[in-house]
Amino acid sequence: MNLQEVDIAVIGGGPAGLAAAIKAKENGVENVVILERAEELGGLLHQCIHNGFGLQYFKEDLSGPEYAYKFIKKVEKLQIKSFLETMVLDINPKREILAVNSREGLVKFKAKAIVLCMGCRERTRGAINIPGTRPAGIFTAGTAQRFINVEGFIPGKEIVILGSGDVGMIMARRLTLEGAEVKAVVEILPYIGGLIRNEIQCLRDFNIPVFLEHTIVNIHGVNRINAVTIAKVDNNRRPIAGTEKKIKCDTLLLSVGLIPENEVSLKANVKLDPLTGGPFVDETMQTNIPGIFAAGNVVHVHDLVDDVTVEGELAGLNAAKYVQGKLLPVKRKILIKPGENIRYVVPSRISGQSDVTLYMRVSHPKEKVKVVVDEKSLKSPVAKRSFLFVKPSEMIRIRLLEKKLKALNGKVNELLVSCVERNENNGEK
Repeated sequence: MNLQEVDIAVIGGGPAGLAAAIKAKENGVENVVILERAEELGGLLHQCIHNGFGLQYFKEDLSGPEYAYKFIKKVEKLQIKSFLETMVLDINPKREILAVNSREGLVKFKAKAIVLCMGCRERTRGAINIPGTRPAGIFTAGTAQRFINVEGFIPGKEIVILGSGDVGMIMARRLTLEGAEVKAVVEILPYIGGLIRNEIQCLRDFNIPVFLEHTIVNIHGVNRINAVTIAKVDNNRRPIAGTEKKIKCDTLLLSVGLIPENEVSLKANVKLDPLTGGPFVDETMQTNIPGIFAAGNVVHVHDLVDDVTVEGELAGLNAAKYVQGKLLPVKRKILIKPGENIRYVVPSRISGQSDVTLYMRVSHPKEKVKVVVDEKSLKSPVAKRSFLFVKPSEMIRIRLLEKKLKALNGKVNELLVSCVERNENNGEK
């Protein structure tokens, strides 16, 4: 077996992995490698030919391939070694990685630190149990995106899309531009499940029919799908009898959520948060296993690639510090817990020794709210921020300042993050 000793191994060559590897190399770690199972670096950015990337990070409006190109060129300039078409089979807590490719065969990497950047995968029909036959013509939205933008094939001419995630809405626009007819976007929730900008630019601007609080209750067709039956759902998301409507189509796209890819994380005994599907991490992006860091969609699903890049840089920087012996273990940790109308918070624990950005999503959409980070025994909150409107599909960020955290002076062991109504009678705006 081929054995290679490296300083930092980054698993995944998408935006998080590229950012982590670059940041680690820029901070003095020489032997950094990227392990990527695809035939090229960049993750799924190559198939995302629409614009909207880099608005925050580069202050430019870029397409996915343009965004990826900037980082790939930097990886090449820094001479970071990439193992492409390399599948990671196993990781253990000793930071030993077992991988395989067609050139070296079975390869074992012994790393001083690992950064997990495997991204996420789409939920399929099997994960949501749609009744009906099993014909051809049913794809995840990401698969259809690759067919059109990379392979040059159109999956069908009469399309129904189940779910209103960002990829589903972007594909509704893309298929319309290619001459297909998008018959309907069907969403089980009472609100759109993606970014507001995509709702406006992809659905409203193209007059694509949207059925909120509906779901598919049957799929028709033998060799190829020829129709779906949709129905309205009640408050418990159960179909209401008598509200069925049959829609003729030859293709069904599924945009029903993403799942962080953490099968190899579990092999390394990395603890996963059941709320996000990703590892529990602290403010350095380190997991419960010392020397194993994680960033990007493998931790929690992001709206914007810019946030993925920032997280990757943070993980890469702290992995470099760990290898150099500069990242000292912290005995006392403050737990960060989700409170009222907060589904999850990342990171889940902090040291209180530096500024921290908390990333979170709400459980339900609400207007005129404030996000408060506090503890009952404190007289004033550690941080608070007001919002005109919040919804689950739009990630919220709130900054905790080092001086406020140090002022706690060991008084609390956990902080609660809550999204509560704003009281404008008391001067809150």
